[in-house]
Amino acid sequence: MGREEGQASVELVAALPALLLAGLIALQLLVTGYALTLSDGAAEAGALALAAGRPAAEAARDALPGWAEDGVEISVKGRQVTVHVRPPSPLEPIADHLTVTSSAAARPK
Repeated sequence: MGREEGQASVELVAALPALLLAGLIALQLLVTGYALTLSDGAAEAGALALAAGRPAAEAARDALPGWAEDGVEISVKGRQVTVHVRPPSPLEPIADHLTVTSSAAARPK
């Protein structure tokens, strides 16, 4: 019979890249979901400001955290506020293809 000493260590080393990749994907999904929640709130803040007669883009930008300032685009068309946020990503090729978008409309007074 062959000896099995060290077998668990070999299996762990072989499985470690797959575990790291699964963790990275899970983290990216969580961050993307968080960015979507933030863009929803920012679009809503912009629509509320628009309904109150204040600048919508400024209110939407103020509703976002500091890390989102570089990757945000805000557009106001009529009474609709649209916010595009690029969630952060540890991998640049992934970050270039991720954008979440939310819209909110202001009702006329």
